[in-house]
Amino acid sequence: MSDPTLDFWFDFASTYSYLSAVQIRPLAAEASVKVRFRPFLLGPIFKAQGWDTSPFNLYEAKGRYMWRDMERLAADLSVTFRRPDPFPQNGLLAARVALFGLTQGWGEDFSVAVFRAQFDEGRRIDDDGTLAAIVSGLNADAKAALDAAQSGDVKLRLRSQTEEAQRLGLFGAPSFTTARGDLFWGNDRLEQALRWARREQ
Repeated sequence: MSDPTLDFWFDFASTYSYLSAVQIRPLAAEASVKVRFRPFLLGPIFKAQGWDTSPFNLYEAKGRYMWRDMERLAADLSVTFRRPDPFPQNGLLAARVALFGLTQGWGEDFSVAVFRAQFDEGRRIDDDGTLAAIVSGLNADAKAALDAAQSGDVKLRLRSQTEEAQRLGLFGAPSFTTARGDLFWGNDRLEQALRWARREQ
């Protein structure tokens, strides 16, 4: 019998997705659950709700809470966290590169590295140079990756993946979906989602 599967849906601009990205693989290995990284874009989902930016920007009290919460959670996980400037950053190109990388075997490592670049190192993830350096650091061809990210095929895949997220009822990131379609939202639901994926087996 194969291991149960859990889809990890994330947007690179999402603060809480950073925390999930840095811990999901060891937790999933411990739970014997196979994880599929699924980058998508929150922008179209927010737009459908009438928002033109992150709700953490729209609602001041919510934003204040989130930044302090991130500091506490990062400290608990012994990970560095810094507030990116600007916030949110545009993760479109990074998502496209990640999709290409997932077909080449380095997409998961790339995704984690992008989150670290933004929320740990304070780098701009909408910068071609940042993404090229990350890809090169994974011993992959940065030019080929960035060229592929501009291809019609990869653009269509990201659009389709975002549309799939909407069909599944996703409204934020990170989100996790099981093989049977159960949806879990938020970094604080990661371990529950892994347990539920096991229960479905």
